[in-house]
This record gives sequence, structure tokens and C-alpha cells, in this order.
Amino acid sequence: MSLHARRFAPLALLALLVFQPAEASAAKRSRASVHRGTAKTARHSTRHRRIRSRLPPGGVVWARNAVVLDPATNEILFDKEASQSVPIASLSKLMTMMVFLEQNPDLGREVEVTRDEITGGGHTQLKNHEMVALGDLLHMSLMCSDNVATRVLARESGLSREDFLARMNRKAVELGLARSRFVEFTGLDERNVSTATDCAQLLKAAAANTLIQGIMTTKSYDFRSHLRNYERAHTIANTDRLLHGSMDIRAGKTGFIVEAGYCLATWVHTESRDLIAVVLGAPTAATRFADVQRLVQHTTLTTESTTQ
Repeated sequence: MSLHARRFAPLALLALLVFQPAEASAAKRSRASVHRGTAKTARHSTRHRRIRSRLPPGGVVWARNAVVLDPATNEILFDKEASQSVPIASLSKLMTMMVFLEQNPDLGREVEVTRDEITGGGHTQLKNHEMVALGDLLHMSLMCSDNVATRVLARESGLSREDFLARMNRKAVELGLARSRFVEFTGLDERNVSTATDCAQLLKAAAANTLIQGIMTTKSYDFRSHLRNYERAHTIANTDRLLHGSMDIRAGKTGFIVEAGYCLATWVHTESRDLIAVVLGAPTAATRFADVQRLVQHTTLTTESTTQ
């Protein structure tokens, strides 16, 4: 190599070190950009698949059984295994309260809560020997599905257990609820069974009683009771979350036991018509409310498309 070449060799090497990495870096950035775009597309696709996987079968309800009924005509507008008899949990209390009120009770009368009603009754604010007005117990039964309150009401109805249950089942026959059967007052027993269609008719009959209808749409309720020598203040909230949303709810009742899943019967007023929607066997508490919202939307859209 000549002296001239040796003199400029370091400059040539420097050029290679400066410009080649810059070119490689540009190529690397280009590849990274492609990779990010591919990854973003993959994430979007995964997210889209995840969203689709969250949609219920058929795009309407996750619940095992469901129905939408027009209460004015009794026309069934949506049906998913709606004639199958299944446990209905605390939806049973709709029948219990109708039979109780048929005895014309004095709702201002205070009665004692005993250990018999508390044992096995689940969560309750009530305590042994607490004195509570029948009207307040009625609110507890219908608004927050209090099993202890329901048992006290049945006990104070003036009917024996056997006679009370016989009247519940006889009233089911009178209402045409052919696939409904009751063996106890609260719905804790999975042998209390009905169908989604029968439950829609049951809610319709219960809501015809203005007292029951008013209690079912009460969001929160305050009352006082007596325990020994002091007063107890109570506040109960309605378990029907739809009352706190944008839907116009005219009546509703929730229910849950393991065998029944999460249940909800709701009467909704829409711009075009009233609808009674029932879901039985929803997998979660939130799902039953989402199912009813989808049912109302689906039914409304379907009805509008058929009338245009």
C-alpha cells in the first residue's frame, strides 16, 4: 500500500463506522416499525376475539332460560328454554307476598323475630327478639330478599305452614302457572321450581298489587325497630341494580341460590311498549342485569324491524 493510501485508510474506516451503523440503524428502525405494526395488529385481533368471546351464545343472553313477554297481550317475543321447570330461588317470594297480603294483615303491627327464623336464613340485619313492623318486614323481603323477614311474615300470616304452602300452589294453578311448584316460602329450597314464562306471569300478577309494585321499585328504605330497651335504625337497598340505571323499571325481583344461578324478573316500560323480561340461571350477578338489558334492546329492535 502506498503512503497516500495508508494516510487515507483511517478516514475510509471512519466513514464505514459512521455511515454503515446509521444505515443499519435505519433498517433496524424499519424492522421494529413493522414488528410494532404486526404486534399491534395481533393485539387488536386478540382483543377483538376476546370481545367476541364475551358475547353470549346467539348474542342475546348467557342465562340458561329466558323469556320476554308483552304484558298487555301475553305475546312471547323471545324464548330460550322458557318452558323448562328450574329452581327460581327468591322469585318465590313474589308468590309468598301475594298470599301473605291476601290475609289482610295489619302492616303496622310489630312482631318478634325468633331464633327459629334466623337459623339457616342467611344474611340478615335482624336479631333474635327484635320487634319489627310487618310492613318493614315486607320491604325487606321484596327489596333485599331477606329470608328471615320472609319467614316471620309467613309465621304471622295466621296460616299454618301447610295451609300457607297449599295456598301458594293453589294460586299458581289459578294463575295458570302449570309448571310451578312451591315447597317453602323463601326460595332457599331448590324444589321451588317454575319456568321463565311462568315467572313472567307471576311478576305480572304480583305487580297488579300496588303495594307490592311500589315496594319493588323502591331504591332504598329506612325504618326503626326495637330490641330490648333501645331502637335500631335500619337502611336497606334494593338488589335490582336496574333501578339505578336509565331503564324505566315498573317492577322487579332478584333471586339466587347455587342450584338456580342468578335470576331476575323485570317489568320494563319502553317508548313503544311494556315488556316483562325474565332470566333464570345466569352465571353471575352482573350477567343477569346485562342479559335483561340485551333482551330489551334485542326485542325492541326486532319489533321495530318487523313493523317497518
